[in-house]
Amino acid sequence: MPHRAHLFSLRTAHALREACVTESYSATRFTRDLMAGITVGIIAIPLAMALAIASGVAPQYGLYTAIIGGFLIALFGGSRYSISGPTAAFVVILYPVAQNFGLGGLLLATLLSGVMLVIMAIMRLGRFIEYIPESVTLGFTGGIAVVIATLQVKDFFGLPIADMPEHYWDKLALLAQHMPILDGMSTLVAVVTLLIMVAWPRLKTPVPPHLPAVIVGSLLALWLNAQGAGIDTIGSRFSYLLPDGSTGAGIPPFLPEFVWPWQRPGADGVAVGFSWSLLQELIPAAFAIAMLGAIESLLCAVVLDGMTGKRHSANSELMGQGIGNIVVPFFGGITATAAIARSAANYRAGAESPVAAMIHALVVLLALVSLAGILAYLPMPAMAALLVMVAWNMSEAPKAVHLLKTAPRSDILVFLTCFGLTVALDMVIAITTGVLLAAVLFMREMAQMTRVTDITGNKRIVQAELPEGWQVFKINGPLFFAAADRVFGELAGLSRQARGLVLYMDGVTILDAGGLSALNKLISSCRQTGTELVIADLQFQPLKTLARAGVVPEPGVSRFYPTLDAALEAVTSGEA
Repeated sequence: MPHRAHLFSLRTAHALREACVTESYSATRFTRDLMAGITVGIIAIPLAMALAIASGVAPQYGLYTAIIGGFLIALFGGSRYSISGPTAAFVVILYPVAQNFGLGGLLLATLLSGVMLVIMAIMRLGRFIEYIPESVTLGFTGGIAVVIATLQVKDFFGLPIADMPEHYWDKLALLAQHMPILDGMSTLVAVVTLLIMVAWPRLKTPVPPHLPAVIVGSLLALWLNAQGAGIDTIGSRFSYLLPDGSTGAGIPPFLPEFVWPWQRPGADGVAVGFSWSLLQELIPAAFAIAMLGAIESLLCAVVLDGMTGKRHSANSELMGQGIGNIVVPFFGGITATAAIARSAANYRAGAESPVAAMIHALVVLLALVSLAGILAYLPMPAMAALLVMVAWNMSEAPKAVHLLKTAPRSDILVFLTCFGLTVALDMVIAITTGVLLAAVLFMREMAQMTRVTDITGNKRIVQAELPEGWQVFKINGPLFFAAADRVFGELAGLSRQARGLVLYMDGVTILDAGGLSALNKLISSCRQTGTELVIADLQFQPLKTLARAGVVPEPGVSRFYPTLDAALEAVTSGEA
């Protein structure tokens, strides 16, 4: 079907070709892309740094991700307005990997995830995004938001905690233990930054709220530190080596350099190396990164389609995401995927094509090499406040509340399960459990919809006078494994007293292997009791299933007729 072609197509650089080759690309359109790219690039700079810190690595690696990943994914991807880079959703996966395997392990996991995304694109798996229920996505994004917000408590309140525990409940216990010794000045900077982000949208200016918030928070922290406050900044917490062997504060003002990911340091500061045992340990995390990257990027593309009326190519987008995540680790970048908030800002700023996303990457690159000294003054409490707001926005709390108030109980159960498992255990476990639970509950509901009704006395449908001992039953709904045993079990019980049964099956759309097995049991039961079974008006799929299984009429036991009228005529005339 043409309207679903975007779910099956695969073409490298699909979005760029569509926007700049298939459609004429003029100087006016480039100007719009230029302005949008500059706007979203400025937005991305503090976000990329904050998300890298939240993921357990130095802030420059977030900038490298926005530069390399943001450019390559826009070049090769399938969504014309998507902006890719570090995103909040990955924090819950990347942070423990960085803690356990260091930067080198995190980059290797990213590389593996990129390979998996390319394989998913080649296998045309992009279409399966439509099979993930909203209750699952709201559940795990809400859970991720809670975890991200929890991780920011330490810097938000200036708590003297070196490392956070692995498990969520241990994190809460440690934070509660240190709350009595919070730093008032750090808390003040964080609160002021957060309040500005909350209040700024009321001014209805085109300037995104986190820019004035971070600027004011930075100036406040600079003044307080001049008074001896000792508020942590990027410059005080992070450092780098200069070519002459000396140490610089903050982030290095250099272009990202090519280094093999396995030569980067592990958790112990030594290069992680390349071994099969290490890859085996990283594959679960890489799979989680690939799955979340696919879900996040395709959901972003779907949201943009709704805003713009355009169509993305799902598999082409997966290919672009895969290529980006294969290349970016060689330049120190962490996992990249499409960011919904930045992508929406890109479109609202007037973007016309993926060129805007490429310009965004160049703007971040320019900031890295020219503003590194200024970026070192960004205070950690302000960055924590920024991520708290990011977590709130990604949680989609109004949608979640609406779901809890209006959705069926099965959807609420799926949502709460995904939310709880994401917070307490693991996002991959949460998504897997949520999808399986949603599928089981859906099958239960579908099975309950399959009904068998005695229509023997319904003269509007059964007009003929049936011989004594004959009954007519109408079956409505799919006869799959969850429903067929119940339906045919009921009919098998009735067959013990009946001389013959007519099954009117025009309402049966599906007959699977479980339904076929249950039907064969009914035929066997009729054979033993001497009851004749007449099946009428089979649709194409059930008829095809019976034909492939070799089910044929059995004289004195079972017969098949194309219509109910033909079946009733055969019964009344004694032919059945």
